[in-house]
Amino acid sequence: MTTDAHREVAEAAWMWVLDHVREEEGPWLPVSVTDGWQDAGPAADRDCLYAGIAGLAPVLSEIAQSRPLTVAERRLAVRIVDRLSAKAATRTEASLYDGLAGDATALRMLAPAHAPIALHRLAELMTLDGWVTTLIEDAPERFLTDVVTGTAGVVMAATWVGGDEAESIALTGCDALLEAADRTVGLDWGSWPGAPSRGPNYSHGTAGIASALAVAGATYGRADLVEAAVLGAKHLLAVGRLDDGGFVVPHTIPPSKREVEPTTYNWCHGPTGTSHLFAALAHAGVTEVNGLGVHDLRRRCLRSVLDSGVPQRLRPGFWDNDGRCCGTAGVGDVLLDAAQDAPDAVDAAALLAAARAMGDALVERSIRVGDRSFWRFVEHRHEPPLLPPGTSWMQGAAGIAAFLFRLARVIDNGLDAPVIDRPDEWWAVPAGVRCSSAPAGFLDAF
Repeated sequence: MTTDAHREVAEAAWMWVLDHVREEEGPWLPVSVTDGWQDAGPAADRDCLYAGIAGLAPVLSEIAQSRPLTVAERRLAVRIVDRLSAKAATRTEASLYDGLAGDATALRMLAPAHAPIALHRLAELMTLDGWVTTLIEDAPERFLTDVVTGTAGVVMAATWVGGDEAESIALTGCDALLEAADRTVGLDWGSWPGAPSRGPNYSHGTAGIASALAVAGATYGRADLVEAAVLGAKHLLAVGRLDDGGFVVPHTIPPSKREVEPTTYNWCHGPTGTSHLFAALAHAGVTEVNGLGVHDLRRRCLRSVLDSGVPQRLRPGFWDNDGRCCGTAGVGDVLLDAAQDAPDAVDAAALLAAARAMGDALVERSIRVGDRSFWRFVEHRHEPPLLPPGTSWMQGAAGIAAFLFRLARVIDNGLDAPVIDRPDEWWAVPAGVRCSSAPAGFLDAF
């Protein structure tokens, strides 16, 4: 499939997303498009990175690498900056994907001078135990640890954004994570201290938390944090499998009572995301864990993904999602990271071909209505199984479009094409290709 096809679907999907942006005290868009969505109005998490307008910032940043932004797109960027900057001063949720750390991420991408507003609020809310969550009212522990909703994500954002208050925020968060760890053959974390069930992979468990410790330790010269990250990797090796040249860790320990596959292959709960831990350890100067090279462990994670059959829908419940968090776009993006970071041309070509296969599948599965495109994921336990189309960064057309734009750029321009990096993956690509914020003058006319 040609890059023209990838780019065409990316543009059509992005236009579909823009069709659903509305104005009510700033921009908002529905998480999914259902009957009556306009009458329902904005959701409580309307601003967040996961499913709200902050999630449009990385898409706009990616598009700006592919073509000049339109006047309407630049105006949208200004409205996002205005909304997030105004709300940051009173926000009480701290997390990366639902709160202030996500606001800081979007603001750094679009208007870097505004990012300290969100970091300052994170500093005000900081405690020695981390940040009190507002997301789970009945949680037995109000201090969450993970990348998506907890302290690890805040640590990642502060380390990536930088600035006067970043080090204090990041290191206070890291110390809280050390206190929350459970000692095993290494170190293990639940979503909160003492949680009886563990999702050990990237989004809610040890792989993501250890990644945060590794990159913060490397950035701020804390060898104890890097060693804690190594101990996290040792725990994962103890509970995972190294069969057939790969590496996988169970979705949930003990196995989930929900009807989910025991092993999944996505960014959130599979080796796609967990591969970032081994890239983080390499970034921190670690060469091996339990006698296994960290570069080899990263390759093993990706080998497991590619050997699994992804992106084919092999059976009900296997690969029913095409988004960034749980599906095809997330796998494709991580494969592009690995291709751009590959040590030799042979590995790079194989990884780029695999990323291209993900992009081709996304084009084939896109639903076209006129000159617009979107996707509908599958929940095989529902009747009917097709879910309503999503708009968002992590679970919808916005995030998928950004991957397709990036894929087309890399194929056309080569593996040294700039990468719009993010707080939870910047170390996975070479420093020379990272691009973290808007170019100078990005919004000057507005």
